[in-house]
Amino acid sequence: MFFIVVGIVLLVIGNIIANPNLVFSKYSKAFKIGGIAMAALGLFSSTVKQIEAGEVGVQSLFGSVKPQVLNSGLNFVNPLSNIFIFDAKTQNYTMSGVHDEGDKEGDDAIRVLTADGLEVIVDLTVLYKISSQEAPNIFKQIGLDYKDKVVRPITRTKIRDNAVYYDAVGLFSKKRNEFQNRIFKDIDSNFKNRGLILEQLLIRNITLPNSVKQSIESKINAEQDAQKMQFVLQKEKQEAERKRVEAQGIADYQRILSTGLSDRQLQYESILAQKELAKSPNSKIIIMGNGKSSPIILGGN
Repeated sequence: MFFIVVGIVLLVIGNIIANPNLVFSKYSKAFKIGGIAMAALGLFSSTVKQIEAGEVGVQSLFGSVKPQVLNSGLNFVNPLSNIFIFDAKTQNYTMSGVHDEGDKEGDDAIRVLTADGLEVIVDLTVLYKISSQEAPNIFKQIGLDYKDKVVRPITRTKIRDNAVYYDAVGLFSKKRNEFQNRIFKDIDSNFKNRGLILEQLLIRNITLPNSVKQSIESKINAEQDAQKMQFVLQKEKQEAERKRVEAQGIADYQRILSTGLSDRQLQYESILAQKELAKSPNSKIIIMGNGKSSPIILGGN
């Protein structure tokens, strides 16, 4: 448009100085040629619009939005149209409690109330993109700031709406994937109605209240203590079983001795033991006898 305006100005100047009585009349033709060239260049540049890769363009002429989408590459457009560029690549929107980590400065985590009335803090990242063919409708119905008008409020609202079906501990542990899938379906349906595509929903972190954390830690400690006590009891039970088997063995041994050995056999075994002792080179005194006859005393050095 700039070159067209310059070209028109040059043409006007060329016509003004075309009077032969003027000193600059000899430059009139040059101004006219330059004006035509500038106008032609401006007209050509205004009718061709380059769209970068991963972007789409929307044409608006005097407030009327054309339904045709300008795809990446060179496109011929009305030189009077305004072209608005949309990013068609995957985008992310992060809501985090960590300073400067999310799209908003400061603490932007989502605080939700669970089924048991506790407040849980959720850090979340939304991966999404626009539907390229829906870009004209997005421009007409939402505008270029669809991130703040649609992505942020819908995500935060749907997370709060679905968190009430779960208790705090469930969200933190077993029900986390179920909760994530549930809010994905809910947000996805809302995005589609507005020309957006939800690619992935990432629950980055769930922070429980301190009271719940302490309860979970106490429960874990109690379970560990119970497992330890169970191990001790099992060990004591095994030791008791060992002692019972040992006592049973001793009792069986004594019973066998008391019923299976006669007096003569015992006397014979005693003589053998004393005989072996007598052969020992050590100094000793051996008294032999069974209490019924005179004892025999053997001595040695």
